[in-house]
Amino acid sequence: MVLNLRKSEVGSKFGVYIPKELANDLERIMNTLGISSKSALVREALRLYIIEHKWKVAKEAIGIIGVIYNHEISGVDEELTNIQHDFLDIIVSTLHVHLSKEKCMLAIAVRGDAEKIKYLIGKLSTVKGVEITRPLLLAVE
Repeated sequence: MVLNLRKSEVGSKFGVYIPKELANDLERIMNTLGISSKSALVREALRLYIIEHKWKVAKEAIGIIGVIYNHEISGVDEELTNIQHDFLDIIVSTLHVHLSKEKCMLAIAVRGDAEKIKYLIGKLSTVKGVEITRPLLLAVE
């Protein structure tokens, strides 16, 4: 979904330098998606960037923390469970998915204090055996 400024809206105009390879990738994607306006594309990209990162400066956030880990590593399951029990006030639910014989994924639904969610993400990231910790969070306004 691309948002366009209405004629009556006042905007800000600025120039942006991007490397040639990135410009080529941008052109390919624009052509594939049928987007003709770089301005509209940049507006949408900036809007999505703000949505994606706004939770980091908000008081409260809601969303999912994805964790991929190797459950063959000794103690990783127990450590992840213990961490979750330490954050029961912000963890709403957890889904465990078996990706392969060795790999599992946790989808941890959270809601609450954004600083505490950041701390939880940090704790999860440092567990031996955790390969990826990826938040998908939104600011609660």
